[in-house]
Amino acid sequence: MLVGVEYPELAGRTGRFRFGAPHAVTVGGDGARVAFLRSAGPYDPAAALWVLAVASGTVTKVADGPISSYAGSSDLCVLAWARDGRLFSSGPALPAAAATVVEPRPDPSGRVIGYTTPDGTLRVIDEGGTDQLLAGEPGTGVSWGVPEPVAAEFGRTRGWWWSPDGSQILAVRSAGSISLHLLDLYGGWVDVHWDRETYPYLVDVRWTGTGNALIAVLRRSQQHGLVLSVDPRTGETQVHAELADARWVEPVPGTPLLLPDGRVLVGGELAHDGFDARCLFADGSLLTPPGLYVRRVVGVLGDTQELIVEGAEGEPSEQHVYAVRTALGSGGAKARTLTDQPGWHTAEVGGDVLVIDSTVHRGAATIPLPSDAALLPYAPHPVFERVTDRRLPAAVLYPAGHVTGTRLPVLVELGEGPGHQHVVQDAARWQERQWWADAGFAVVSVDTRGTPGVAPSFEKAVYRRLADVSLTDQVDALHALTGKHPDLDLDRVAVRGTGLGGWLAALAVQRRADVFRCGVARDPITDWTNLAPPFAERYLGSQADNPDVYEHHALAPAGPSLLVSPAGGLSEELQFVIRECA
Repeated sequence: MLVGVEYPELAGRTGRFRFGAPHAVTVGGDGARVAFLRSAGPYDPAAALWVLAVASGTVTKVADGPISSYAGSSDLCVLAWARDGRLFSSGPALPAAAATVVEPRPDPSGRVIGYTTPDGTLRVIDEGGTDQLLAGEPGTGVSWGVPEPVAAEFGRTRGWWWSPDGSQILAVRSAGSISLHLLDLYGGWVDVHWDRETYPYLVDVRWTGTGNALIAVLRRSQQHGLVLSVDPRTGETQVHAELADARWVEPVPGTPLLLPDGRVLVGGELAHDGFDARCLFADGSLLTPPGLYVRRVVGVLGDTQELIVEGAEGEPSEQHVYAVRTALGSGGAKARTLTDQPGWHTAEVGGDVLVIDSTVHRGAATIPLPSDAALLPYAPHPVFERVTDRRLPAAVLYPAGHVTGTRLPVLVELGEGPGHQHVVQDAARWQERQWWADAGFAVVSVDTRGTPGVAPSFEKAVYRRLADVSLTDQVDALHALTGKHPDLDLDRVAVRGTGLGGWLAALAVQRRADVFRCGVARDPITDWTNLAPPFAERYLGSQADNPDVYEHHALAPAGPSLLVSPAGGLSEELQFVIRECA
Protein backbone atom coordinates (compact mmCIF):
# COMPACT_ATOMS: atom_id res chain seq x y z
CA MET A 1 0.00 0.00 0.00
CA LEU A 2 1.29 3.43 -0.93
CA VAL A 3 1.69 5.96 1.85
CA GLY A 4 2.84 9.57 1.72
CA VAL A 5 5.93 10.56 3.65
CA GLU A 6 6.94 13.99 4.82
CA TYR A 7 10.39 15.40 4.37
CA PRO A 8 10.18 19.21 4.36
CA GLU A 9 13.83 19.75 3.48
CA LEU A 10 13.22 18.25 0.05
CA ALA A 11 11.29 21.42 -0.80
CA GLY A 12 14.73 23.00 -1.09
CA ARG A 13 15.80 20.26 -3.53
CA THR A 14 19.01 18.28 -3.19
CA GLY A 15 21.22 21.38 -3.29
CA ARG A 16 20.42 21.92 0.38
CA PHE A 17 22.21 18.69 1.26
CA ARG A 18 25.46 20.35 0.13
CA PHE A 19 25.17 23.46 2.33
CA GLY A 20 28.25 23.74 4.49
CA ALA A 21 30.42 21.88 1.98
CA PRO A 22 33.17 23.68 0.03
CA HIS A 23 32.27 24.46 -3.57
CA ALA A 24 33.25 26.84 -6.39
CA VAL A 25 36.87 25.87 -5.76
CA THR A 26 39.60 27.84 -7.57
CA VAL A 27 43.35 27.16 -7.45
CA GLY A 28 45.77 30.04 -7.98
CA GLY A 29 48.05 29.85 -10.99
CA ASP A 30 51.11 29.46 -8.76
CA GLY A 31 49.43 26.89 -6.49
CA ALA A 32 49.97 29.01 -3.36
CA ARG A 33 46.29 29.60 -2.60
CA VAL A 34 42.97 27.82 -2.98
CA ALA A 35 39.76 29.87 -2.80
CA PHE A 36 36.31 28.41 -2.23
CA LEU A 37 32.79 29.17 -1.05
CA ARG A 38 31.29 27.54 2.03
CA SER A 39 28.38 28.41 4.28
CA ALA A 40 28.52 28.23 8.06
CA GLY A 41 26.48 25.07 8.36
CA PRO A 42 24.15 22.54 6.74
CA TYR A 43 21.10 24.80 6.95
CA ASP A 44 22.74 28.08 5.99
CA PRO A 45 22.61 28.96 2.26
CA ALA A 46 24.67 32.16 2.72
CA ALA A 47 28.06 31.02 1.45
CA ALA A 48 31.11 32.93 2.67
CA LEU A 49 34.41 33.27 0.78
CA TRP A 50 37.46 31.47 2.15
CA VAL A 51 41.11 31.07 1.15
CA LEU A 52 43.51 28.24 2.02
CA ALA A 53 47.22 29.07 2.12
CA VAL A 54 48.63 25.78 0.84
CA ALA A 55 52.11 26.07 2.38
CA SER A 56 50.85 26.58 5.94
CA GLY A 57 47.46 24.89 5.69
CA THR A 58 45.83 28.00 7.18
CA VAL A 59 42.23 28.73 6.18
CA THR A 60 41.07 32.35 6.35
CA LYS A 61 37.58 33.75 5.85
CA VAL A 62 37.83 36.57 3.33
CA ALA A 63 34.22 37.77 3.54
CA ASP A 64 30.89 36.76 5.03
CA GLY A 65 28.07 35.65 2.78
CA PRO A 66 25.92 35.62 0.92
CA ILE A 67 28.34 35.38 -2.01
CA SER A 68 27.09 33.50 -5.05
CA SER A 69 30.23 33.79 -7.20
CA TYR A 70 33.65 35.40 -7.20
CA ALA A 71 36.74 35.81 -9.39
CA GLY A 72 40.40 36.28 -8.60
CA SER A 73 43.71 37.51 -9.90
CA SER A 74 46.10 34.89 -11.22
CA ASP A 75 47.59 34.23 -7.78
CA LEU A 76 44.25 34.78 -5.93
CA CYS A 77 45.81 37.55 -3.84
CA VAL A 78 42.95 39.77 -5.03
CA LEU A 79 39.41 38.44 -5.08
CA ALA A 80 36.32 40.32 -6.24
CA TRP A 81 32.60 39.74 -5.93
CA ALA A 82 29.34 41.67 -6.19
CA ARG A 83 26.47 41.94 -3.73
CA ASP A 84 23.31 43.95 -4.40
CA GLY A 85 25.06 45.65 -7.31
CA ARG A 86 28.02 46.84 -5.23
CA LEU A 87 31.66 45.92 -5.83
CA PHE A 88 33.66 44.20 -3.09
CA SER A 89 37.32 43.20 -3.20
CA SER A 90 39.93 41.60 -0.95
CA GLY A 91 42.60 43.85 -2.42
CA PRO A 92 43.30 47.54 -1.81
CA ALA A 93 40.25 49.62 -0.90
CA LEU A 94 38.38 50.83 -3.97
CA PRO A 95 35.95 53.73 -4.31
CA ALA A 96 32.34 52.92 -5.08
CA ALA A 97 31.85 51.79 -8.65
CA ALA A 98 30.19 54.28 -10.97
CA ALA A 99 27.47 51.83 -12.01
CA THR A 100 25.64 48.73 -10.82
CA VAL A 101 28.17 45.89 -10.78
CA VAL A 102 27.68 42.50 -12.43
CA GLU A 103 30.40 39.83 -12.72
CA PRO A 104 33.46 41.71 -11.40
CA ARG A 105 36.75 40.13 -12.41
CA PRO A 106 40.27 41.28 -11.45
CA ASP A 107 42.92 41.32 -14.14
CA PRO A 108 45.66 38.66 -13.70
CA SER A 109 47.90 41.11 -11.77
CA GLY A 110 45.09 42.24 -9.46
CA ARG A 111 45.61 45.95 -10.21
CA VAL A 112 42.43 46.51 -12.22
CA ILE A 113 38.92 45.12 -11.85
CA GLY A 114 36.56 44.89 -14.78
CA TYR A 115 32.81 44.47 -14.55
CA THR A 116 29.65 44.54 -16.61
CA THR A 117 26.44 46.41 -15.87
CA PRO A 118 22.76 45.49 -16.23
CA ASP A 119 22.44 47.72 -19.31
CA GLY A 120 25.17 45.78 -21.12
CA THR A 121 28.23 48.00 -20.75
CA LEU A 122 31.77 46.93 -19.84
CA ARG A 123 33.72 49.07 -17.36
CA VAL A 124 37.07 48.92 -15.54
CA ILE A 125 38.16 50.44 -12.24
CA ASP A 126 41.84 50.71 -11.24
CA GLU A 127 43.64 51.03 -7.92
CA GLY A 128 43.83 54.78 -8.41
CA GLY A 129 40.04 54.91 -8.30
CA THR A 130 39.45 55.68 -11.97
CA ASP A 131 36.26 54.04 -13.21
CA GLN A 132 36.00 54.21 -16.98
CA LEU A 133 33.62 52.95 -19.63
CA LEU A 134 35.54 50.54 -21.83
CA ALA A 135 32.71 49.60 -24.21
CA GLY A 136 28.97 50.17 -24.30
CA GLU A 137 26.03 51.44 -26.30
CA PRO A 138 23.36 52.18 -23.66
CA GLY A 139 19.78 52.46 -24.83
CA THR A 140 20.39 50.66 -28.14
CA GLY A 141 19.76 47.06 -27.10
CA VAL A 142 23.40 46.27 -27.87
CA SER A 143 25.37 44.63 -25.04
CA TRP A 144 29.10 44.32 -24.43
CA GLY A 145 30.74 41.63 -22.29
CA VAL A 146 27.47 39.82 -21.61
CA PRO A 147 27.03 36.22 -22.77
CA GLU A 148 24.39 36.12 -25.48
CA PRO A 149 21.31 33.93 -24.81
CA VAL A 150 22.55 30.97 -26.88
CA ALA A 151 25.96 30.88 -25.14
CA ALA A 152 24.57 28.72 -22.32
CA GLU A 153 23.68 26.01 -24.84
CA PHE A 154 27.43 25.49 -25.33
CA GLY A 155 28.27 25.75 -21.63
CA ARG A 156 29.73 29.25 -22.01
CA THR A 157 28.77 31.53 -19.11
CA ARG A 158 31.10 34.45 -19.82
CA GLY A 159 31.16 37.30 -22.31
CA TRP A 160 34.61 38.83 -21.64
CA TRP A 161 38.15 37.66 -20.82
CA TRP A 162 41.33 39.36 -19.55
CA SER A 163 44.58 38.91 -21.47
CA PRO A 164 47.45 37.32 -19.46
CA ASP A 165 49.23 40.68 -19.00
CA GLY A 166 46.02 42.58 -18.19
CA SER A 167 46.47 45.04 -21.05
CA GLN A 168 43.56 43.82 -23.17
CA ILE A 169 40.08 42.36 -22.85
CA LEU A 170 38.39 40.09 -25.36
CA ALA A 171 34.70 41.02 -25.30
CA VAL A 172 31.57 39.79 -27.02
CA ARG A 173 29.36 42.43 -28.65
CA SER A 174 25.81 41.17 -28.99
CA ALA A 175 23.47 42.96 -31.39
CA GLY A 176 21.27 40.18 -32.70
CA SER A 177 24.34 38.49 -34.11
CA ILE A 178 27.58 38.46 -32.14
CA SER A 179 31.08 39.72 -32.79
CA LEU A 180 34.29 39.53 -30.76
CA HIS A 181 36.60 42.46 -30.09
CA LEU A 182 40.02 43.11 -28.56
CA LEU A 183 39.76 46.15 -26.31
CA ASP A 184 42.94 47.93 -25.24
CA LEU A 185 42.67 49.04 -21.64
CA TYR A 186 43.80 52.57 -22.38
CA GLY A 187 42.27 53.25 -25.76
CA GLY A 188 41.96 51.51 -29.11
CA TRP A 189 40.34 48.26 -30.17
CA VAL A 190 40.31 45.83 -33.10
CA ASP A 191 37.78 43.34 -34.38
CA VAL A 192 38.44 39.61 -34.33
CA HIS A 193 38.05 38.42 -37.90
CA TRP A 194 36.39 35.17 -38.88
CA ASP A 195 33.54 34.24 -41.20
CA ARG A 196 30.78 35.03 -38.71
CA GLU A 197 28.04 34.48 -41.28
CA THR A 198 29.16 30.89 -41.86
CA TYR A 199 30.20 30.25 -38.23
CA PRO A 200 27.78 32.30 -36.08
CA TYR A 201 28.18 30.34 -32.83
CA LEU A 202 31.04 31.25 -30.49
CA VAL A 203 31.58 28.14 -28.37
CA ASP A 204 34.59 29.06 -26.24
CA VAL A 205 37.30 31.68 -25.78
CA ARG A 206 40.60 31.05 -24.02
CA TRP A 207 43.76 33.15 -23.73
CA THR A 208 47.06 31.27 -23.89
CA GLY A 209 50.20 31.84 -21.85
CA THR A 210 51.92 33.13 -24.98
CA GLY A 211 49.56 36.09 -25.27
CA ASN A 212 47.45 34.79 -28.15
CA ALA A 213 43.86 33.62 -27.79
CA LEU A 214 42.09 30.49 -29.02
CA ILE A 215 38.43 30.49 -29.99
CA ALA A 216 36.10 27.73 -31.15
CA VAL A 217 33.25 28.55 -33.55
CA LEU A 218 30.48 26.45 -35.09
CA ARG A 219 28.19 26.55 -38.10
CA ARG A 220 24.47 27.04 -37.50
CA SER A 221 23.97 23.32 -38.26
CA GLN A 222 26.61 22.49 -35.55
CA GLN A 223 28.01 19.84 -37.89
CA HIS A 224 31.25 21.70 -38.59
CA GLY A 225 33.45 24.01 -36.55
CA LEU A 226 36.86 25.61 -36.40
CA VAL A 227 39.45 26.19 -33.70
CA LEU A 228 41.13 29.51 -34.46
CA SER A 229 44.11 31.32 -32.97
CA VAL A 230 43.71 35.10 -32.64
CA ASP A 231 46.52 37.60 -33.18
CA PRO A 232 46.00 40.16 -30.36
CA ARG A 233 47.55 42.97 -32.41
CA THR A 234 45.47 42.68 -35.56
CA GLY A 235 42.52 40.45 -34.67
CA GLU A 236 43.36 38.17 -37.61
CA THR A 237 42.72 34.46 -37.09
CA GLN A 238 44.41 31.27 -38.22
CA VAL A 239 42.81 27.82 -38.39
CA HIS A 240 44.35 25.34 -35.95
CA ALA A 241 41.84 22.52 -36.21
CA GLU A 242 38.53 21.56 -37.78
CA LEU A 243 35.66 19.89 -35.93
CA ALA A 244 33.14 17.84 -37.89
CA ASP A 245 30.31 15.36 -37.31
CA ALA A 246 27.39 14.30 -39.51
CA ARG A 247 24.97 14.86 -36.60
CA TRP A 248 26.44 17.52 -34.31
CA VAL A 249 29.83 18.53 -32.92
CA GLU A 250 30.07 18.08 -29.14
CA PRO A 251 32.99 20.22 -27.87
CA VAL A 252 34.83 18.93 -24.80
CA PRO A 253 34.66 21.47 -21.92
CA GLY A 254 38.10 22.91 -21.20
CA THR A 255 39.17 22.89 -24.85
CA PRO A 256 40.72 24.33 -26.95
CA LEU A 257 43.85 24.58 -24.80
CA LEU A 258 47.48 25.38 -25.56
CA LEU A 259 49.74 22.66 -24.15
CA PRO A 260 53.17 23.43 -22.64
CA ASP A 261 54.92 22.11 -25.76
CA GLY A 262 53.00 24.52 -28.01
CA ARG A 263 50.48 22.08 -29.46
CA VAL A 264 46.79 22.91 -29.43
CA LEU A 265 44.51 20.49 -27.60
CA VAL A 266 41.01 19.88 -28.97
CA GLY A 267 38.27 17.40 -28.22
CA GLY A 268 37.09 14.96 -30.85
CA GLU A 269 35.72 11.53 -31.59
CA LEU A 270 37.39 8.33 -32.72
CA ALA A 271 35.03 6.27 -34.86
CA HIS A 272 37.06 3.76 -36.87
CA ASP A 273 38.94 0.48 -36.43
CA GLY A 274 36.30 -0.61 -33.93
CA PHE A 275 36.69 2.46 -31.71
CA ASP A 276 33.79 4.61 -30.55
CA ALA A 277 35.39 7.09 -28.21
CA ARG A 278 35.37 10.70 -27.06
CA CYS A 279 39.05 11.63 -27.00
CA LEU A 280 41.55 14.46 -26.98
CA PHE A 281 43.89 15.33 -29.83
CA ALA A 282 46.99 17.54 -29.86
CA ASP A 283 47.68 18.95 -33.34
CA GLY A 284 45.97 15.88 -34.81
CA SER A 285 47.73 13.27 -32.65
CA LEU A 286 45.63 11.13 -30.30
CA LEU A 287 46.50 12.06 -26.72
CA THR A 288 44.05 9.98 -24.63
CA PRO A 289 43.46 6.20 -24.75
CA PRO A 290 40.43 5.21 -26.86
CA GLY A 291 38.87 3.50 -23.84
CA LEU A 292 38.74 6.76 -21.86
CA TYR A 293 35.55 8.77 -22.35
CA VAL A 294 36.66 12.36 -21.68
CA ARG A 295 34.05 14.57 -20.03
CA ARG A 296 36.14 17.64 -19.17
CA VAL A 297 39.69 18.98 -19.38
CA VAL A 298 40.68 20.46 -16.01
CA GLY A 299 44.12 21.84 -16.89
CA VAL A 300 47.85 21.08 -16.78
CA LEU A 301 49.59 20.09 -13.53
CA GLY A 302 52.66 22.29 -13.24
CA ASP A 303 55.22 19.93 -11.71
CA THR A 304 54.60 16.92 -13.99
CA GLN A 305 53.21 18.75 -17.07
CA GLU A 306 50.46 16.12 -17.15
CA LEU A 307 47.00 16.96 -18.41
CA ILE A 308 44.29 16.49 -15.78
CA VAL A 309 40.94 15.31 -17.12
CA GLU A 310 37.61 14.03 -15.78
CA GLY A 311 36.14 11.00 -17.50
CA ALA A 312 35.22 7.35 -17.34
CA GLU A 313 36.61 4.01 -18.50
CA GLY A 314 33.94 1.42 -19.20
CA GLU A 315 31.58 2.34 -16.35
CA PRO A 316 29.47 5.39 -17.28
CA SER A 317 27.89 5.67 -13.81
CA GLU A 318 31.27 6.72 -12.39
CA GLN A 319 33.54 9.68 -13.02
CA HIS A 320 37.24 9.56 -12.21
CA VAL A 321 40.17 11.95 -12.43
CA TYR A 322 43.04 11.03 -14.77
CA ALA A 323 46.53 12.32 -15.48
CA VAL A 324 47.44 12.14 -19.18
CA ARG A 325 50.95 12.32 -20.60
CA THR A 326 51.44 15.25 -22.95
CA ALA A 327 55.12 14.84 -23.86
CA LEU A 328 55.94 13.90 -27.44
CA GLY A 329 57.43 10.45 -27.87
CA SER A 330 56.02 9.17 -24.58
CA GLY A 331 55.03 5.80 -26.01
CA GLY A 332 51.47 6.43 -27.18
CA ALA A 333 48.29 7.61 -25.52
CA LYS A 334 48.44 6.80 -21.81
CA ALA A 335 46.51 7.88 -18.74
CA ARG A 336 46.78 7.00 -15.07
CA THR A 337 43.81 7.05 -12.70
CA LEU A 338 44.10 9.39 -9.71
CA THR A 339 40.90 8.25 -7.98
CA ASP A 340 40.25 4.62 -7.06
CA GLN A 341 36.95 4.62 -5.15
CA PRO A 342 33.65 4.23 -7.05
CA GLY A 343 31.87 7.55 -7.24
CA TRP A 344 31.63 10.84 -9.10
CA HIS A 345 34.94 12.63 -8.66
CA THR A 346 35.84 16.18 -9.74
CA ALA A 347 39.07 18.16 -9.85
CA GLU A 348 40.63 21.62 -10.13
CA VAL A 349 44.27 22.45 -10.81
CA GLY A 350 46.69 25.37 -10.53
CA GLY A 351 50.49 25.34 -10.53
CA ASP A 352 51.63 22.14 -8.85
CA VAL A 353 48.44 21.87 -6.76
CA LEU A 354 45.59 19.51 -7.56
CA VAL A 355 42.26 19.53 -5.74
CA ILE A 356 40.29 16.29 -6.03
CA ASP A 357 36.80 16.46 -4.58
CA SER A 358 37.53 18.45 -1.39
CA THR A 359 41.13 17.45 -0.78
CA VAL A 360 44.13 19.56 -1.79
CA HIS A 361 47.16 17.63 -3.11
CA ARG A 362 50.66 19.02 -3.50
CA GLY A 363 53.13 16.25 -4.14
CA ALA A 364 52.65 13.70 -1.35
CA ALA A 365 51.02 16.22 1.02
CA THR A 366 47.24 16.44 1.35
CA ILE A 367 45.02 19.03 3.04
CA PRO A 368 41.26 18.53 3.35
CA LEU A 369 39.14 21.63 2.79
CA PRO A 370 37.02 22.22 5.92
CA SER A 371 33.35 21.27 5.68
CA ASP A 372 30.31 21.81 7.89
CA ALA A 373 27.96 19.85 5.65
CA ALA A 374 25.39 17.63 7.34
CA LEU A 375 25.25 13.92 6.73
CA LEU A 376 22.85 13.04 3.95
CA PRO A 377 19.41 12.12 5.37
CA TYR A 378 19.20 8.92 3.35
CA ALA A 379 21.66 6.14 2.57
CA PRO A 380 20.33 4.98 -0.80
CA HIS A 381 21.53 1.73 -2.35
CA PRO A 382 20.47 1.75 -6.00
CA VAL A 383 21.11 -1.47 -7.89
CA PHE A 384 23.02 -0.65 -11.08
CA GLU A 385 22.45 -2.67 -14.25
CA ARG A 386 23.23 -2.63 -17.98
CA VAL A 387 20.14 -3.85 -19.86
CA THR A 388 18.97 -4.81 -23.38
CA ASP A 389 21.28 -5.49 -26.29
CA ARG A 390 22.11 -1.77 -26.26
CA ARG A 391 23.56 -2.07 -22.72
CA LEU A 392 21.53 0.85 -21.41
CA PRO A 393 22.74 2.04 -17.97
CA ALA A 394 19.88 1.56 -15.51
CA ALA A 395 19.31 1.51 -11.76
CA VAL A 396 16.53 0.37 -9.44
CA LEU A 397 16.02 1.91 -6.01
CA TYR A 398 13.79 0.17 -3.46
CA PRO A 399 12.15 1.49 -0.28
CA ALA A 400 14.23 1.10 2.86
CA GLY A 401 13.47 -2.29 4.38
CA HIS A 402 11.89 -3.66 1.22
CA VAL A 403 10.96 -7.34 1.54
CA THR A 404 11.71 -9.36 -1.57
CA GLY A 405 8.51 -10.78 -3.00
CA THR A 406 6.48 -7.62 -2.35
CA ARG A 407 5.28 -6.18 -5.64
CA LEU A 408 5.76 -2.44 -6.00
CA PRO A 409 4.40 0.20 -8.37
CA VAL A 410 7.16 1.74 -10.47
CA LEU A 411 8.18 5.38 -10.77
CA VAL A 412 10.37 6.03 -13.80
CA GLU A 413 12.41 9.11 -12.88
CA LEU A 414 13.60 10.95 -16.01
CA GLY A 415 15.15 13.94 -14.24
CA GLU A 416 16.10 16.56 -16.81
CA GLY A 417 15.78 14.01 -19.59
CA PRO A 418 18.06 13.08 -22.49
CA GLY A 419 21.43 14.81 -22.50
CA HIS A 420 21.81 14.39 -18.72
CA GLN A 421 23.15 11.38 -16.87
CA HIS A 422 20.94 10.12 -14.04
CA VAL A 423 22.41 6.67 -13.40
CA VAL A 424 25.40 7.94 -11.46
CA GLN A 425 27.19 6.84 -8.32
CA ASP A 426 26.60 9.99 -6.29
CA ALA A 427 24.53 9.53 -3.13
CA ALA A 428 23.39 13.17 -3.05
CA ARG A 429 21.66 12.76 -6.40
CA TRP A 430 19.62 9.82 -5.10
CA GLN A 431 18.18 11.59 -2.04
CA GLU A 432 14.94 12.72 -3.66
CA ARG A 433 14.56 9.40 -5.43
CA GLN A 434 14.88 7.61 -2.07
CA TRP A 435 12.15 9.87 -0.72
CA TRP A 436 9.90 8.67 -3.53
CA ALA A 437 10.94 5.06 -2.96
CA ASP A 438 10.07 5.28 0.73
CA ALA A 439 6.60 6.45 -0.29
CA GLY A 440 6.10 2.95 -1.69
CA PHE A 441 7.68 2.89 -5.15
CA ALA A 442 10.44 1.07 -6.93
CA VAL A 443 12.20 4.02 -8.54
CA VAL A 444 13.78 3.26 -11.92
CA SER A 445 16.21 5.49 -13.82
CA VAL A 446 17.52 4.66 -17.29
CA ASP A 447 20.14 6.53 -19.30
CA THR A 448 18.70 5.98 -22.76
CA ARG A 449 20.47 6.67 -26.01
CA GLY A 450 20.97 10.41 -26.26
CA THR A 451 22.75 10.45 -22.89
CA PRO A 452 26.47 11.28 -22.65
CA GLY A 453 28.97 9.05 -20.88
CA VAL A 454 28.78 5.82 -22.91
CA ALA A 455 30.03 6.57 -26.42
CA PRO A 456 29.54 9.22 -29.12
CA SER A 457 27.35 6.92 -31.26
CA PHE A 458 25.18 6.16 -28.21
CA GLU A 459 24.76 9.86 -27.50
CA LYS A 460 23.95 10.90 -31.06
CA ALA A 461 21.65 8.04 -32.09
CA VAL A 462 18.71 10.32 -31.26
CA TYR A 463 19.42 12.83 -34.04
CA ARG A 464 16.06 13.78 -35.58
CA ARG A 465 14.36 10.87 -33.78
CA LEU A 466 14.68 11.76 -30.11
CA ALA A 467 11.08 10.88 -29.21
CA ASP A 468 11.05 7.40 -30.77
CA VAL A 469 14.51 6.34 -29.56
CA SER A 470 14.04 7.62 -26.00
CA LEU A 471 10.60 6.05 -25.53
CA THR A 472 11.69 2.75 -27.06
CA ASP A 473 14.70 2.56 -24.75
CA GLN A 474 12.64 3.37 -21.64
CA VAL A 475 10.06 0.68 -22.42
CA ASP A 476 12.63 -1.94 -23.41
CA ALA A 477 14.66 -1.25 -20.25
CA LEU A 478 11.59 -1.64 -18.04
CA HIS A 479 10.80 -5.05 -19.50
CA ALA A 480 14.44 -6.14 -19.32
CA LEU A 481 14.72 -5.12 -15.65
CA THR A 482 11.90 -7.42 -14.58
CA GLY A 483 14.18 -10.40 -15.26
CA LYS A 484 16.37 -9.50 -12.27
CA HIS A 485 13.76 -7.41 -10.44
CA PRO A 486 10.48 -9.38 -10.45
CA ASP A 487 9.00 -7.10 -7.77
CA LEU A 488 8.52 -4.37 -10.39
CA ASP A 489 4.77 -4.18 -11.12
CA LEU A 490 4.60 -3.08 -14.74
CA ASP A 491 0.83 -2.74 -14.55
CA ARG A 492 1.38 0.32 -12.31
CA VAL A 493 4.03 2.53 -13.87
CA ALA A 494 4.28 6.30 -13.40
CA VAL A 495 6.80 8.56 -15.10
CA ARG A 496 8.19 11.91 -13.95
CA GLY A 497 10.60 14.46 -15.42
CA THR A 498 11.64 18.12 -15.54
CA GLY A 499 12.19 20.37 -18.55
CA LEU A 500 13.17 18.09 -21.42
CA GLY A 501 12.46 15.20 -19.05
CA GLY A 502 9.01 16.71 -18.45
CA TRP A 503 8.40 16.73 -22.19
CA LEU A 504 9.42 13.08 -22.40
CA ALA A 505 7.19 12.19 -19.42
CA ALA A 506 4.20 13.79 -21.14
CA LEU A 507 5.07 12.07 -24.41
CA ALA A 508 5.33 8.70 -22.64
CA VAL A 509 1.82 9.00 -21.21
CA GLN A 510 0.37 10.20 -24.52
CA ARG A 511 2.05 7.69 -26.84
CA ARG A 512 2.68 4.68 -24.63
CA ALA A 513 -0.36 4.59 -22.38
CA ASP A 514 -0.10 0.79 -22.56
CA VAL A 515 3.00 1.09 -20.36
CA PHE A 516 2.74 4.37 -18.44
CA ARG A 517 -0.41 4.77 -16.35
CA CYS A 518 0.27 8.39 -15.38
CA GLY A 519 2.93 11.05 -15.54
CA VAL A 520 4.22 14.22 -13.92
CA ALA A 521 5.73 16.86 -16.21
CA ARG A 522 7.57 19.53 -14.22
CA ASP A 523 8.05 22.78 -16.17
CA PRO A 524 8.04 20.78 -19.41
CA ILE A 525 9.25 21.88 -22.80
CA THR A 526 6.00 22.20 -24.73
CA ASP A 527 6.98 23.64 -28.10
CA TRP A 528 10.33 22.85 -29.75
CA THR A 529 9.90 25.73 -32.19
CA ASN A 530 10.16 28.20 -29.29
CA LEU A 531 13.46 26.81 -28.01
CA ALA A 532 16.88 28.34 -28.63
CA PRO A 533 18.00 27.14 -32.08
CA PRO A 534 21.30 25.59 -30.85
CA PHE A 535 19.37 23.32 -28.49
CA ALA A 536 16.47 22.37 -30.76
CA GLU A 537 18.59 21.91 -33.89
CA ARG A 538 21.15 19.77 -32.09
CA TYR A 539 18.48 17.09 -31.70
CA LEU A 540 15.97 17.77 -34.50
CA GLY A 541 17.94 19.53 -37.22
CA SER A 542 16.77 22.71 -38.95
CA GLN A 543 13.07 23.44 -38.58
CA ALA A 544 12.96 24.83 -42.12
CA ASP A 545 14.40 21.59 -43.52
CA ASN A 546 12.60 19.19 -41.16
CA PRO A 547 9.12 20.56 -40.30
CA ASP A 548 7.75 17.01 -40.09
CA VAL A 549 10.34 16.13 -37.44
CA TYR A 550 9.24 19.08 -35.28
CA GLU A 551 5.59 18.13 -35.75
CA HIS A 552 6.35 14.55 -34.70
CA HIS A 553 7.97 15.81 -31.48
CA ALA A 554 5.05 18.08 -30.50
CA LEU A 555 2.94 17.33 -27.43
CA ALA A 556 -0.81 16.85 -27.49
CA PRO A 557 -2.94 18.71 -24.87
CA ALA A 558 -2.54 17.25 -21.39
CA GLY A 559 -5.11 14.64 -20.36
CA PRO A 560 -6.32 13.52 -16.92
CA SER A 561 -3.47 11.04 -16.51
CA LEU A 562 -0.86 13.80 -16.79
CA LEU A 563 -0.06 16.36 -14.11
CA VAL A 564 1.77 19.44 -15.38
CA SER A 565 3.51 20.72 -12.26
CA PRO A 566 5.65 23.76 -11.50
CA ALA A 567 8.99 23.16 -9.80
CA GLY A 568 8.59 22.64 -6.07
CA GLY A 569 5.19 20.92 -6.03
CA LEU A 570 6.41 17.66 -4.50
CA SER A 571 3.41 17.08 -2.24
CA GLU A 572 0.90 17.54 -5.06
CA GLU A 573 2.93 15.28 -7.34
CA LEU A 574 3.14 12.54 -4.74
CA GLN A 575 -0.60 12.54 -4.03
CA PHE A 576 -1.39 12.49 -7.76
CA VAL A 577 0.90 9.53 -8.44
CA ILE A 578 -0.37 7.64 -5.37
CA ARG A 579 -3.97 8.14 -6.52
CA GLU A 580 -3.28 7.05 -10.10
CA CYS A 581 -1.17 4.01 -9.14
CA ALA A 582 -3.26 2.77 -6.21
